[in-house]
Amino acid sequence: MHSPHDKKPLTNLLQPATATEAATDTGRRRFVRQMAWGATALGTLPLAACGGGDDPEVRFVHGVASGDPLSDRVILWTRVTPAAGATADIPVQWELASDAAFTTVVAKGQATATAARDFTVKVDATGLKPATAYHYRFTAYAASSPLGRTRTLPTGSVAQVRLAVFSCANYPAGYFNVYAEAARRSDLDATVHLGDYLYEYARGGYASANAEQLGRLVQPAGEILSLADYRARHAQYRTDPDLQALHAVAPMIAIWDDHEIANDTWANGAENHQSATEGSFATRKAAAMQAYHEWMPTRNAQPELIYRSFQFGDLVALHMLDTRAIGREEQLDYNNYITASGIDAAGFTAAVGNPARQLMGSTQTQWLQQQMAASSATWQVLGQQVLMGRMNVPAPLLLHFNNPATGVSLSQYSALVAKAQTAPATLTPAEQAILAQPSIPYNLDAWDGYQAARETVLGTARSLGKNLVVLSGDTHNAWANELADMNGNAVGVEFATSSVSSPGFEEYLPKENPAMLAGAFQQLIKTLKYCDTARRGYMLLTATATECRADWVYVNTITSRNYTASTDKSLKVLAGASGRGHIVAA
Repeated sequence: MHSPHDKKPLTNLLQPATATEAATDTGRRRFVRQMAWGATALGTLPLAACGGGDDPEVRFVHGVASGDPLSDRVILWTRVTPAAGATADIPVQWELASDAAFTTVVAKGQATATAARDFTVKVDATGLKPATAYHYRFTAYAASSPLGRTRTLPTGSVAQVRLAVFSCANYPAGYFNVYAEAARRSDLDATVHLGDYLYEYARGGYASANAEQLGRLVQPAGEILSLADYRARHAQYRTDPDLQALHAVAPMIAIWDDHEIANDTWANGAENHQSATEGSFATRKAAAMQAYHEWMPTRNAQPELIYRSFQFGDLVALHMLDTRAIGREEQLDYNNYITASGIDAAGFTAAVGNPARQLMGSTQTQWLQQQMAASSATWQVLGQQVLMGRMNVPAPLLLHFNNPATGVSLSQYSALVAKAQTAPATLTPAEQAILAQPSIPYNLDAWDGYQAARETVLGTARSLGKNLVVLSGDTHNAWANELADMNGNAVGVEFATSSVSSPGFEEYLPKENPAMLAGAFQQLIKTLKYCDTARRGYMLLTATATECRADWVYVNTITSRNYTASTDKSLKVLAGASGRGHIVAA
């Protein structure tokens, strides 16, 4: 839900620093980046003797990454940049060690960087110990990669799991200070990326007002459509030093959202794809998925199947879902239900509540049900893209959100509500008509537009007696929702992260005070316990046997590399039937 023309409305090599230190301790930040870039002496040690003078000149300019960790293995990733115009295969060596000095190498091998895979390399390093930190590196001819650090998943009894959760990183919108801040941490078991890792728009498009000034004009210049285009955009993102630093300090577990393909993607199309001028959507989607798997540290057997589970011992089962590309039916459009007298509530209700309407598809839904039923982990965590909470707002407000020339503003609506409470007899017929309009979902791209699918997931968790925590991204705003089924039964909670750089409601509703807007949302939506609609950040999730806690961390700017960071809010849910579905202060 990101572009102005959307149909819908709107870790670490060092110890964690305080918000002040994040801005002032440039030496430590520089050290982190040097480690990520391989600028230390250890990082530049070759794995093998340099070749002769006839060896091709190659470089590692896109850093290293690891991902999809299991208890005995992890994916290691890098990309070798060949000389201009070169297409020959490049032999690559890799090493994984138990120490940063690589005195104890526990696994090593060879791989090949080929033009067919855009010279990216992925290695599944196996035979590893659970809950263990490792260091890794690559060489090709005389070139050495930066160092990376990774970690395997734990088994058995686990006291704590800590994850950093991200979403929505738009390169031209500003610097990735959010990634830089998270990369300062040394206590992450993994990072979780909920999608919109990159954006598909052309230069000068969405959220690009400062791009030229910041030196962040996108490449290629046009909207990305072909395999070569998607590869080039991934390559540009991966030159970002803050993103490289994040990848270098912890394994990433990632899922795509729509912008890795095109805005408002569904199974057979997208809002930002016009077949008449941009060709086959199926071809475009296949190209986007191929490039995604080439450039991301994923373990995939079939490119289109990305949903998968990760077990953190007996504590957390993390189920990563595809609510975007594999089974989603096309989004509903409010324009089809707006009449001269307002919203056609009956027609809309029938459409949005259609029991056959799919978001994940039946195969993935059955897989999730089986995963949850088979898991004995304390916490069942869904890593997915779009908001699951019931985000209903009065229809006149929604009309105003979509088009400020229509409906009524928040301040106007609040004044009418106050008038109805204090002097109802003074309401005009027009004002009464405004207040009589129903509350409806603000975002039909979210689970609110697929209500039967949501009931299936919530019903499964409730019938199994699971402690359910849903992680969400997509909106560029932070949220904490209590999840209940259609009968009002408490089921779980939703913790949603803000964005890395993409703008939130502060851009779409510039005349609304962010604090007042957040307060109004919480007043209008009774299950909403927290929101932030104007700041960029990430979410820190910490699970123990008794509670699952979310901390929202924000940076104060993305238009300067000098920033401060702070934790604004901490909330938690307690394990067990009495705590289930209830958010309390941490």
